[in-house]
Amino acid sequence: MKRSELEHIIRASGAIADDDEIVIIGSQAILGQFPDAPMQLLVSMEADIYPKSDPGKADLVDGAIGEGSSFHELHGYYAQGVGEKTATLPNDWQSRLIAVNNENTNGVTGLCLEVHDLAISKMIAMRPKDLEFVQELVRHGMIEKKTMLHRLKQTDIEDSTRRTAKGRITALFES
Repeated sequence: MKRSELEHIIRASGAIADDDEIVIIGSQAILGQFPDAPMQLLVSMEADIYPKSDPGKADLVDGAIGEGSSFHELHGYYAQGVGEKTATLPNDWQSRLIAVNNENTNGVTGLCLEVHDLAISKMIAMRPKDLEFVQELVRHGMIEKKTMLHRLKQTDIEDSTRRTAKGRITALFES
């Protein structure tokens, strides 16, 4: 996905949900902070989103421009309507959201996760694609170990999950 495609999804999602703020929590949130992110981070053709003022309208967005929709077939990318709790994030993550608002978003603001918050969510989900994504962030120098460990401490998770994630983070920066 390219930044212009994310902007299109923001614009369309805002119109469908009648909301002027759309939260982007999946991997393509990287395009908020890094509009020209390395190609290895842009392989997903979906943006995980929810309307900020009424997250329940994510289903409307998913139905209109989600996977398998005519929007998806026409453009080759789509929005995945998700819930607010889909990603496990550090406390105060909302204060660090990166705004995307320009002529391409038609007055709708996309609120993208900050890169360390995004990486924490990936380290906790820990699917193979999440590990690869965070490995690329490390390889390109886009995240810092100290910030990752600090944000992990700020995340409400079980101690066993925290220990596992801390080990994974440490290992990523040592390899």
